[in-house]
Amino acid sequence: MNKLTKVGVSALCGSLAAVSAASAGEMTVSGGATVTYTSLDYGVTGNPLGMASGVAFAGSGELDNGNAVSFNVAHDDQNAYSSSDVSLTTSLGKFTFDQGGGTGIDRYDDAMPSAWEESYDTGVGSGLQTVSGVGGGTDIEWSVSEDMLPEGMNVYISYSPKPDGVTVNDKSTSGAGTSSVSGKGYDVVVSSSGLADGLNVFAGITKIDQGDQDHGARVLGFTYAAGGATVGYQMTTDNISAKTVDAYENRAFGISFAVNDDLSISYGQHKSEKVDGSLAGIEVKTSSMQAAYTMGGATVKIAQSSVDNALYASGTANEREGTTIALSLAF
Repeated sequence: MNKLTKVGVSALCGSLAAVSAASAGEMTVSGGATVTYTSLDYGVTGNPLGMASGVAFAGSGELDNGNAVSFNVAHDDQNAYSSSDVSLTTSLGKFTFDQGGGTGIDRYDDAMPSAWEESYDTGVGSGLQTVSGVGGGTDIEWSVSEDMLPEGMNVYISYSPKPDGVTVNDKSTSGAGTSSVSGKGYDVVVSSSGLADGLNVFAGITKIDQGDQDHGARVLGFTYAAGGATVGYQMTTDNISAKTVDAYENRAFGISFAVNDDLSISYGQHKSEKVDGSLAGIEVKTSSMQAAYTMGGATVKIAQSSVDNALYASGTANEREGTTIALSLAF
């Protein structure tokens, strides 16, 4: 335990002149599994049975000066690991060294309320593109201390020397890769729940060096909860500035309702237009009606979803519908 904690501190704060010794911490393990049945009305379905399993390791400890340190690793869906992070919490806030954990603007790729998943992530292939910023690979994020901000406000600043989407092992580099990213990048994200009861607003920007024309992204949205109902709306723009794509302009909304402590239902929609050069492109539209029922450590979920113009292409083959049923177990 103590060794893992010291490793985490060293990885995050190696540039500091001095670091206090860490006291003995603890490591916990949690996990879960999901089995699914997916029925599609297009293409060749093949075997409709699917399974996902995940194990998460969480370590925590404290330095002699009272600063908290933590370490998290997630193993999902047969990956070696899907995400990991090391963090240090100080009086200035929380500093996180992250690999693929959804930091920066990536936390708001689709923040709409739902009973289960985003409308484009229910087993019906859409190819929808949304924002990820520097948090899609390896980055360092500063979550500003709440003591330095107005009540209910959160500020996140994420930075990467080269946000090419690669997760790098220790004592290694990502190399040239195939990314068009030429230099550093950063995200700035702000959210506030202090404007009105039940209301949460959020906004963020991304800037990534990409040759003559930088890669930028923006997000703006809100959610509002009253009683058992929650509604939300958001807009994102991802200025790729690539040879074939200028930008992806997205709009999403969602509404969920907690019928009781065990049953939730929702409806969500996400539209994404790919802009090619000076011409407006084709718009992908995903819609999903969902329900989730929890029984202790088990949850039964169902999603009835549809996609118009999947993969940003028109035609009968790109009009898709499907139903996914899942049983999730938490341990």
